Amino acid sequence: MSLATVKPKLIVICGPTGIGKTSAAIDVAETFTGEIINADSMQVYRSMNIGTAKPTVAERARIPHHLVDVVDPDEDFDAARFSLQARKIVHELTRRRIIPVVAGGTGLYIKALLYGLFQTDPPDPAIRRKLRAEAETIGSDALHRRLKDIDPAAAARIHTRDTFRIIRALETVVATGKSITDHHLRHGFRESPFRSLKVGLDMDRKRLYERINSRVDAMITAGLVEEVRDLLKRGVDGRKKAMRALGYRHMVDFLSGRLPWDEAVRIMKRDTRRFAKRQLSWFRADKEIEWCTPDNISALYPKIQAFLESSEPPRPNIAGQ
Repeated sequence: MSLATVKPKLIVICGPTGIGKTSAAIDVAETFTGEIINADSMQVYRSMNIGTAKPTVAERARIPHHLVDVVDPDEDFDAARFSLQARKIVHELTRRRIIPVVAGGTGLYIKALLYGLFQTDPPDPAIRRKLRAEAETIGSDALHRRLKDIDPAAAARIHTRDTFRIIRALETVVATGKSITDHHLRHGFRESPFRSLKVGLDMDRKRLYERINSRVDAMITAGLVEEVRDLLKRGVDGRKKAMRALGYRHMVDFLSGRLPWDEAVRIMKRDTRRFAKRQLSWFRADKEIEWCTPDNISALYPKIQAFLESSEPPRPNIAGQ
């Protein structure tokens, strides 16, 4: 086999929010001469630091991080754009003999990087304008209910206030006659330009939820309200995709008077716990993932070393899931 046909190798560190993916990825990158490619859909946005739990300045000084702070909050960024940019970085790191360590909890971004996305024609601007106008008049909840009738699987994955993704799913149906879930199933994500070893982080559910609640409290103490207020003052629309993310939408609702403080915090914690549960369900469906607790990732170092040295794909530890 020629060098031109050898697939680049990469390590994936995935799992639910708040579990410690950043620390684990830094440890892996330091141990195996790697650099980190962010696969968190919110850490790509500039000026959104506290609510996205970005790696700190000190953490980024330890290991270079890619695809962090690459777009402004009022820009659209999606899995296709992530995949295009991340693949270029993987190839560049491989050329430099550096191991790409992909770390994040956005399952679709990771899947898009590893296997590609289905291709559809560009969206019809007229359809998109109509759906955006409807979102303005009847609200995203109503559009989400419509999506639930058409594509319940997509509706289950998409938050009721994620207007961007709701419109994307609805316009796909209108433009193609098939749901976005049907397109995913037909595509099958069979493309595999890389060899990957996937590591999933998990822990006792009660402990994870306690960590999430404490993390929300820490974000608030660190100035999440002030961060969101500053974004709004700078003219970032509170209805933008980035501002509908966990934490940000709750603070927007508080600052706009739609929610009292205690309720905003309670709902933020609840929604974050629910999001973590959905993330775990997504990753648990991937039988190639090797699972471990975040404080015991070093137990997988021999397997990671063997993977990096081998010429054969890694064998998933199905029994350990």
